[in-house]
Amino acid sequence: MFTQFKNIDTAFKQIRLFSIVFLAVTCTICCYNFYTTSITVRRLQDRVFILANGKLMEAWAADRKLKIPVEIRDHVKMFHFYFYSLEPDDQVIKRNITKALYLADATAKAEYDDLKESGYYSSFISGNVSQQVEDYDSIKVDVNQQPWYFKYFGKLKIIRATSVVTRSLITEGFIRNLDATSDNNPHGFLIERWKVLENKDLTIEKR
Repeated sequence: MFTQFKNIDTAFKQIRLFSIVFLAVTCTICCYNFYTTSITVRRLQDRVFILANGKLMEAWAADRKLKIPVEIRDHVKMFHFYFYSLEPDDQVIKRNITKALYLADATAKAEYDDLKESGYYSSFISGNVSQQVEDYDSIKVDVNQQPWYFKYFGKLKIIRATSVVTRSLITEGFIRNLDATSDNNPHGFLIERWKVLENKDLTIEKR
């Protein structure tokens, strides 16, 4: 009789052990399936289909975080291009400045007002002077903390009737991310606390 109870107890322990192992294996399989399904869903969400010329083409969406430094550099580049590209034409100057001011806050407007008050823009018109923005040397960007810091290194070329002046241009500021984009601000960024650190002659060449 005691042997029978012992056999029952042993059988119960074996069944319990089997149940625990079965439950552990089942949980492991479920977790693995959930993990693989999540990865698959995430990959499917990154897939983009584009209809071009009547053909369906597949593309992949990229995480914007990976592109932020590139977008910031382009935003800063275009701001400086519009702000400093000047021709002896009042309408051209106003159009470029307006485009630049969409990309920055009141600090850029204050810089524009100071230059205008000093007669900077009128001297371009009266002297038939053009100012071109050379391709930037570098734009340093720090995306570790918002608002993002940038430092711009570039050159300006001022073309007069008798000479061509090359000037160095170094500025700095911060980039704030906006909630929306538009045709006037395609990246949805805003330059804040913009400051001109250096704007001096490098070379003067006679024409």
